[in-house]
Amino acid sequence: MITTENLSKLLEQTQEIAKEVGAFIRKERQHFDVEKVEHKGFNDLVSYVDKEAERQIVEKLSAIFPEAGFITEEGTNTTKGEKYNWVIDPLDGTTNFIHGIPVFSVSIALMEEEKVIMGVVYEVNRHECFYAMIGGGAFCNDTPIKVSNAPDLSASLISTGFPYYNFELIDRYLNSMKSLMQKTHGLRRFGSAAVDLCYVASGRTEGFFEYNLNSYDVAAGAIIVQEAGGKVTDFAGGEDYIFGRKIVASNAAIHSDFLEVLNEFWG
Repeated sequence: MITTENLSKLLEQTQEIAKEVGAFIRKERQHFDVEKVEHKGFNDLVSYVDKEAERQIVEKLSAIFPEAGFITEEGTNTTKGEKYNWVIDPLDGTTNFIHGIPVFSVSIALMEEEKVIMGVVYEVNRHECFYAMIGGGAFCNDTPIKVSNAPDLSASLISTGFPYYNFELIDRYLNSMKSLMQKTHGLRRFGSAAVDLCYVASGRTEGFFEYNLNSYDVAAGAIIVQEAGGKVTDFAGGEDYIFGRKIVASNAAIHSDFLEVLNEFWG
């Protein structure tokens, strides 16, 4: 059983690991060769930077907490632990990285059985390290953060992600966005779900929704939103958002109305 003191120490060490790997990613971007990009699937891109970043993270996390297993995007280590697991996206926003668009991040969460107990998201270009542990509040670069106090959708800015495969659902996305465009301050698409969630946590946006995400895309960001006073659910308002591939995050005040709009189209 991890004590609060031990978890706090792990959180500090994980922040440093995320920053170190972020520095590697930032350096590689300066002379990145697009010809080295690989395709895992249609529009599902990966580079040697993703793979090396994940290798470094797994090695460093194994040293500080060898009892934990791993859930990783690039499959560097797929050995799951019985009680604790690190959930890692070494480069969330790979397409942005490849194209030189400066929104991408390192995302690391720690799960105890089915519950996320700690999360770190390091936005590489802005040098912003968002982090939280269960019951400890949320922070960005050591400054406490809170969700916004916008009372309703009409005062809200919403972020989302666009489908890049599985286009059978594209009409639901477009109809959702059409409705939200008319009910909010507008929509944004940053290209990194981990960053999207941290922007909700820090009050820069009021809500975020996306379909077809993986656990490593959302685990760290989700606990940061929750510890910042926000709410995170699946599209049905339930708790299956880590592995259920549907996530809605908000400042809590708009959550029920936000879900109502989405469920006009998602059911």
